[in-house]
Amino acid sequence: MHEFSVPALYNVPSDGNLVDIILRNAARYPNRAVLARKVSGEWQDVTATEFLAEVRGVAKGLIASGVQPGDRVALMSRTRYEWTLLDFAIWCAGAVSVPVYETSSAEQVEWITSDSGAVACLVETEAHQAVVEEVRPRLPLLKHLWQIEAGGIKELVAMGRDVADAQVDEHASAADPDSVATINYTTGRPKGCVLTHRNFLAECGNIIARNTPLFREDSSILLFLPLAHVLARVVEVGAMAAPVKVGHVSDVKNVTEELGKFRPTFLLGVPRVFEKVYNSARAQARAGGKEKIFELAADTAIAYSRALETPSGPGVGLKLKHKVLDRLVLSKLRAVLGGRTTHALSGGAALGERLGHFYRGLGLTVLEGYGLAESCAATTLNPYDRQKIGTVGLPLPGSSVRIADDTEILLRGEHIFNGYWNNETATAAALVDGWFHTGDLGSLDDEGYLRITGRKKEIIVTAGGKNVAPAVIEDRIRAHALVAECMVVGEAKPFVGALVTLDGEFLPRWAAQHGKAEDTPVAQLREDPELLAEIQRAIDDGNAAVSKAESVRKFRILDVQFTEASGHLTPSLKLKRHVVMRDFADEIEAIYAP
Repeated sequence: MHEFSVPALYNVPSDGNLVDIILRNAARYPNRAVLARKVSGEWQDVTATEFLAEVRGVAKGLIASGVQPGDRVALMSRTRYEWTLLDFAIWCAGAVSVPVYETSSAEQVEWITSDSGAVACLVETEAHQAVVEEVRPRLPLLKHLWQIEAGGIKELVAMGRDVADAQVDEHASAADPDSVATINYTTGRPKGCVLTHRNFLAECGNIIARNTPLFREDSSILLFLPLAHVLARVVEVGAMAAPVKVGHVSDVKNVTEELGKFRPTFLLGVPRVFEKVYNSARAQARAGGKEKIFELAADTAIAYSRALETPSGPGVGLKLKHKVLDRLVLSKLRAVLGGRTTHALSGGAALGERLGHFYRGLGLTVLEGYGLAESCAATTLNPYDRQKIGTVGLPLPGSSVRIADDTEILLRGEHIFNGYWNNETATAAALVDGWFHTGDLGSLDDEGYLRITGRKKEIIVTAGGKNVAPAVIEDRIRAHALVAECMVVGEAKPFVGALVTLDGEFLPRWAAQHGKAEDTPVAQLREDPELLAEIQRAIDDGNAAVSKAESVRKFRILDVQFTEASGHLTPSLKLKRHVVMRDFADEIEAIYAP
């Protein structure tokens, strides 16, 4: 058993709650822009004073509707300014916010709303409202439903005009640090993670204290991941607590355009986002006949980053080469990210050492972290000044990480959840002697940096008795531009195989470069020798990271995509393995056919 702890740098106040963040901002920085919103297609700043006034106005409407301290209020919307406004308004009314992914099915909406006992629900669109209306007859506690795009916020503000300021203050101060702030539901058969005001304050306070130089007065962040996910939610709260300016993008297709307009200094993403940026740049270089100089620039950036970790640092020749290629290639990539972005946070899966070094050599330091909904997002994070690429960082101040005898990762700290809502059995299994049992597997090095090696439930045991952790090889294979998703299989089978889906953006480019029609269906290409050889190269790269017994011997290309809509990915883009196993059982059997 191996354990590593870091002392807290931030102490949660004995009274108060998350509403204090926006009260403090308005008092200390009344004219500072803490958010920006799109108005007639242009970014418009929102000052701390303006935001507080909007929050209180909506909170008054919730109070007028009958929402009481401790009541649960569901929120179903894409990532947008109103999400943050409503989140803080719910807390200002003394209530508990219950995020619902905007892609949730009627069954999921019914379960979350019913299980949480929500008395009100705020939705973004007419389609969302229709989903809630469909299940509303079976939700006797749900008294109110407002739609953002149909003027729901204006309706709330109008409802609350007669509510006294003192009544709002009374509701806003009803919660103490150990009061429930939110119930975040997991995917699959959802369990409600009960997160308190203390959890958020401890998490965000210690991250800010440890990484203070990242939070300058001119700093900003553009959010595009779902705010229903705890990672984006903590970044939302942390940015407000710092404070740094927050912008929102509802549609990921618009991220590139908005990066150029908003020009953030900080980004939040998952590995697939950073893989896409790299692969897009490489594909564009190839299409423009500049593939060789791009590859040279990428290799130089990686070599430069690796040299930063040596005692002597980059040599004169490497510095000069990096400077020249930075001017010719790398600076143009930074411009795509807005030109001001220096750091990014990545979670959800491993980014991979090659991409980590590439981005640092580019001038964008991607800080990988690790956590779950139950740990209020991150428990470990690579600090801005002590990054160790290939790891998910050190325990945050105030956190402890323990590696059990079976290599399961256990977590402890003020940021750890109190348990699952209405589920004592699951709570007892997850929280044992003050430690949260994550179900993930990992190791700690001598300096306390954590590496993730797999997940208990995902361990594959082959017919030969070999234990295989899929994550390592899957992450490597998925880094290839043509690969959208990869899932390793082999439970009770003689060898390890893999299912592969192709990236819809890069496949047409590959097809054109190989003399095939860009719109050739995957069903016609999946047995193409050139395509199979290309995917085999991705498989070979993945196999290089594992032992022979763990390597992929055979693979099948599928003619579909794993998506959230298809039910094969979670909203945070993680594979639902049991669903894939069920839906593609015939393809898996074909891998092992004689």
